[in-house]
Amino acid sequence: MAMPRAVLAGYDWGGKAASVVAALWPERCAGLVSGNGYAFADPAAALIPAKPENEIPLWWQFYFQTERGRAGYAKYRREFNRLFWKQWSPTWRFDDATFARTAASFDNPDHVAVSIHSFRHRFGAVQGDPAYAEIDRKLASLPAISVRTVTLDGGDGSAHGPTDGSAQAAKFTGPRTHRVIPGAGHNLPQEAPSAFTDAVLELVRADRRAR
Repeated sequence: MAMPRAVLAGYDWGGKAASVVAALWPERCAGLVSGNGYAFADPAAALIPAKPENEIPLWWQFYFQTERGRAGYAKYRREFNRLFWKQWSPTWRFDDATFARTAASFDNPDHVAVSIHSFRHRFGAVQGDPAYAEIDRKLASLPAISVRTVTLDGGDGSAHGPTDGSAQAAKFTGPRTHRVIPGAGHNLPQEAPSAFTDAVLELVRADRRAR
């Protein structure tokens, strides 16, 4: 697209992809909007157990480690994802048409394999793609993000719940603002499009002023 530099934004997997560029190629990133904060998990801590009340909300990650979990997700992709939407965004009143627009992507032939591999990889149960081994190695060091950043949490529930952002503060060495968006859960771009867009435009304006 001939875009040498841009403000990048996303949440969950999209937030992680944007954060990878911000951390490893900051010269390409004019600013970062990251739903759910710092996106990189510590692989060294992946097998350290948490308290039961902190493990329960992540039940699907453990289920997907099993062959039963893979087969279950393959058979019930729509049912699982509708459950996730309701669990992670309990106040979002999405309709069937909204869900159906996203659900079409669950029929991609590689959707189940990619999803299951991702959750198994984060617990060290499978190897990553050798083509990206060097990137994996760099991300395992939990690199700091130096570009101007806005981190967002939904105030009405998610897989991990809202935070004040302080626990991740050391991972952002550049200017960073953290906001909790009331009335939204996990899917911030769809649940709170104005707040999400405002954060992007804020970084665009800041980048223009800095030039």
